[in-house]
Amino acid sequence: MKASRPIASRLRRNVAAGTLLALISIPMAHAAQTPPSLHVQAQSSVEVAPDKATLNARLWENTPAHSNLEDSDGDELTAARERLERRVGELITTMEDSGLERDAINAGSLNIYPEQVQGARSDNGDGDGETLQRTRLERPVTVELTDLDQLGEMFDALMDAGVNALDGVQFDVQDRDAATDEALVKALEKAQHKAELMADTLGADIGHVQHIEETQSPIFQPRMMAMRAESSASADTGSGAVNEYRPGNLRIEAGVNVTWTLKEPDAPDHPDSDAAAQE
Repeated sequence: MKASRPIASRLRRNVAAGTLLALISIPMAHAAQTPPSLHVQAQSSVEVAPDKATLNARLWENTPAHSNLEDSDGDELTAARERLERRVGELITTMEDSGLERDAINAGSLNIYPEQVQGARSDNGDGDGETLQRTRLERPVTVELTDLDQLGEMFDALMDAGVNALDGVQFDVQDRDAATDEALVKALEKAQHKAELMADTLGADIGHVQHIEETQSPIFQPRMMAMRAESSASADTGSGAVNEYRPGNLRIEAGVNVTWTLKEPDAPDHPDSDAAAQE
């Protein structure tokens, strides 16, 4: 009987400690209760007129075709390179004479490619000719314009230089940061407008911001496109065709997720509730 008394005493102490801990935890649980909130998701976009264009072109020269590359003469390769360098030099000079800065023109390094070409058919026209070998020497040329009115003049210069391939025009804006910031600000403003509208409709007020995140970072993609040329004849002057280039606008989209505390008018707190809107 004496041995059971210490055990009973310990049980009573453990029960008392557990009860005290439970009483202390109740106010702490109320204090940690999540406040009512209003969650809004919004997307927005802006359209920006491009003010920068990049032209990508290639010029190349070929050596004469032979049945075997080993049959080609080193002088033929040298002659092809000299012709190519002359054409590239004339193109750069023409562009600089038109007012383009030297830094805006980038003539890439020389590339050399072996090629196969089909030879002429036999005299009787039967079958295909022999497969011949030749070498192509190529240089890319990139032109950056900050004045889109110069596009037509630059195309003329490329045509005069006998450009072999025009790989397209890339339209961009010079100040990307300002354009993407504008899209993000509009998304945030749209989110705030939606939150205020919802809270006002439900007879509540929004409090401070609890959480902000981007659901979609501002996306900015330079546009690669073919130029649209329209010809018109001037009735007054009788002049020839006039090219009009229309790159269109660039679209930038942004998205945000914002959470505000929510309360009734003139009241610091509100029964636990949650309102959500998703566009």
